[in-house]
Amino acid sequence: MALLEISGKGSRPKNAIEALARSLDRRDRAFMMELVYGVLRFRDTLDWILKHFLRNFSMSGDFTINNLRTALFQIYFMRVPDWAAVNESVEIEKKGGIPAIRRTGRPTVVNGVLRNILRRKNDFTPPLELDDPVAAISVNTSHPQWMVKRWMKRFGGRGAALLAEANNQIPPMTIRVNGLRITRDQLIRKFNENEIISTPANFSPDGIIMKELHSYSDLSFVSGLFAVQDEASQLIAYLLDPKPGERILDACAAPGGKTTHIAQLMGDKGEVIAVEKDPERISRLEENINDLGIRSVKIINADFNRVKNIGTFDRILVDAPCSSMGVIRRNPDVKYRHRAGDLAGYRSKQVELLLAASSLLKKKGILVYSVCSTEPEEGEEAVAEFLKTAKEMSIIDAGSVYPGDFADKGFYRTYPHKHNMDGFFGVKFCKK
Repeated sequence: MALLEISGKGSRPKNAIEALARSLDRRDRAFMMELVYGVLRFRDTLDWILKHFLRNFSMSGDFTINNLRTALFQIYFMRVPDWAAVNESVEIEKKGGIPAIRRTGRPTVVNGVLRNILRRKNDFTPPLELDDPVAAISVNTSHPQWMVKRWMKRFGGRGAALLAEANNQIPPMTIRVNGLRITRDQLIRKFNENEIISTPANFSPDGIIMKELHSYSDLSFVSGLFAVQDEASQLIAYLLDPKPGERILDACAAPGGKTTHIAQLMGDKGEVIAVEKDPERISRLEENINDLGIRSVKIINADFNRVKNIGTFDRILVDAPCSSMGVIRRNPDVKYRHRAGDLAGYRSKQVELLLAASSLLKKKGILVYSVCSTEPEEGEEAVAEFLKTAKEMSIIDAGSVYPGDFADKGFYRTYPHKHNMDGFFGVKFCKK
């Protein structure tokens, strides 16, 4: 049912799972998450196999297709006995899924397809051998061919394969220490005392990598001492480099990871204006701010392009809405949501945000632009288009802030396959 919500209604995986797993115990919830995210990571791989055995694939109905995908994922990627995966799928099909769907299942078809696949299981075990290098990467990593082609042009065949493969890896559970209340070493000691294994992050001074942790809910005993945030995202606040007493704007604030980090680096001294237009995300933003005990943040629920009379700022962060192609490993459904032409549309909106933000920046002020995307349309190309109009802005080389591995032609760049972090782009401007 969660897969139907995602594919049919456009729900986010996390939201779909949370809505359906409330009554499940921890073990069943974990199994459900593994299935849903696993099917999403390898959906096109599973479909490629299914199309060799299922007639009229496109006419088989979303419920039956997702049921077959789930069974195949268990057969090829999990330690579930083949017979158990088949029997469970047939029983689910007999019930026709959830009554609200009001349709009759196709148990005979499901049983026949799965048993035929098992007879030739070794012939279709990934990685699948295909002559076309683009198709090989696309099918085996379940990435659209348009993505693979553009990555091959930029990184070569091996680099494209590594990036796509990294996107299918389960990302590390990463948190950011609340330095207003505790140091990173102190928090790690607390974890050790409670037999929770953790290590300092590789790059972020505030980051902690959690080892063998099943859920962030297991950290409730240290509530208020940390925020969940990937290491690449944490480093954006260091690019902004906020100072105590400054007036800072976060133009696209929710869910608040960077907002709260900015306040934290300022020692909670100064003023952070957090603008967020989505009213449904405001509550999450408020919750994250309050949990960390932060007092310097003021929230404005408005479209940033239309907000008025908020004055000027010493520093501004524009963490713009984007394709999210840098966080596919956390949100595998992103792979199937976009087409190549979508990226230019994001770029136009991002440049619009940058122009609006730069007009609010004080002279000699700092503006940081960031996106969780690996794509140049939303990074280098957006910057070039912005600078055509914003003649008063100049780029500060990211190499002055980060190690050379993150600095790419003056910009901040991270990749899942190179750094084991989310894919991020960042640039730091100064107003002349």
